[in-house]
Amino acid sequence: MISDDPLRGREAVFPEAEFSARIEALRRALLPGGTEALVLFGPENIFWATGRQTAGYFAFQALIVPLSAPPVLLVRQLETTGARVATWLTDIRAWQDGEDPALALATLIRALGLRHVALERNNWFVSHMLASRIEALLSDLRISDGSGIAEGLRAVKSPAELAAIRKAATYAQAGLSAAIETCRAGVTENDVTAAMMAAAISAGSEAMAMEPLVSSGPRSGVPHATWRRRRIGPGDGVFIELAASHDRYHAALMRSVWIGPPPPLARSMMDTAERALDAALAAMEPGRPCADPHLAAQRVIDAAGHTEAFRKRIGYSMGAAFAPDWGEGAILSLFAGVDRLLEPGMVFHLPATLRSYGEFTVGASETVIVTATGIEVLSDLPRQMTLR
Repeated sequence: MISDDPLRGREAVFPEAEFSARIEALRRALLPGGTEALVLFGPENIFWATGRQTAGYFAFQALIVPLSAPPVLLVRQLETTGARVATWLTDIRAWQDGEDPALALATLIRALGLRHVALERNNWFVSHMLASRIEALLSDLRISDGSGIAEGLRAVKSPAELAAIRKAATYAQAGLSAAIETCRAGVTENDVTAAMMAAAISAGSEAMAMEPLVSSGPRSGVPHATWRRRRIGPGDGVFIELAASHDRYHAALMRSVWIGPPPPLARSMMDTAERALDAALAAMEPGRPCADPHLAAQRVIDAAGHTEAFRKRIGYSMGAAFAPDWGEGAILSLFAGVDRLLEPGMVFHLPATLRSYGEFTVGASETVIVTATGIEVLSDLPRQMTLR
C-alpha cells in the first residue's frame, strides 16, 4: 500500500473523489453478474477509472476492481512511477521485463483471493493469444465477460470531463483556423499540417490520439488520407480535420477549403453537407434515440441526390482517447438502428462529409454536448467552405 507516497496523484487529471465515484459505479454495475471483481485492460477504460495515462501503454497493463477491496493496478516495472503520479491508487504492482505478464496477472488474482472474475474480453489492447493464455491460467476460476461495463458508464460525461472537452475544443479551433489561413496555392500539405498542429499545441493541446487529416486535390477524395508532402495548386480542394486533447479528452473539428472556384458538384455537395449537419444538430435533444440525428441528415442527403457520396454514420461519441482512435465510436454512434436515448452529458462529433471518391471531399463538422434542453456546440468557426 502506498497511501503515504509523496508522488501519489501529483499529476492526476481530476481530484481523487472523481475517480472514487467511478470505481463505485463500476462496482454497482458488477453486482447483477455476481462476480467478485472486474478486470480491465483497455487504456481508455483504465484511464477513465483511475487517471492512468502514459505513452507506454503498449506494454501490458490490467486494473482489478474488486467489489469489496481497493483497486489494484498491474503495470510493467518501468511504468510504476508514471502510474504513481497519474493516479490516486494505493496498490500498484509490477511485472518485470522477461516475465510473462499473463502469469503475473493470474498470480495476482489468486493472491487477492478472487474466485469469480469478469474479464474485459472485447478490447483492442490484448491480443487473442494473450487473452487465451490469461484464461487458461485462470481455468480453475469462474470467468465472466466484463466487456462493455466501463463503456456504458463512459458514455455520459461528468462536469469535470465536459470542462476538459470544452478546453480541447478551443485548441482544435485554433488549429483549424491556422490551417485554413495557411491554405494557399504553392504551399504543401505538410505546411498546412505544421501550422495546424503548432497552433493547436500552442493553444494547449497535449498528445492527440490520432494524427490530423490533411489532404488535397484528388487525394482529398480518399477517406482518412493525410499529409504526404503534396503541393497544393489552383483548382484543388483541401480537407482538414483535427481532434485536439486536454487531459486525454478530445474534441474534433473539420472544415473544407478550395483553391479557386469549386466545380458545381463540389458546391452542391458542400451545400448539402451544411444542411445535413444543421438537420442532425436540430434533431439532438435529450430523450430522442441516437438514430434520429443520422436519419435527419440522411433525409437531406438523399433528397439532394448524394446518397452514394455519404454511406456512413453522421456521428460518434467523444471523450477520453488513446491511439489509434480519437473518438468513442465503439461506445456509441449516431446511426440508424441505435436506439439508446440521448442524455445530458453525452458528447458527439458529427462529421457531415460528402465525397466524390478519388476526386474530392467536402463538408464540415462540430463537436457538441447534449444538454438538458438541446445541445451546446463547441465551435464558432464558420462552417462554409473557405475559398482562396
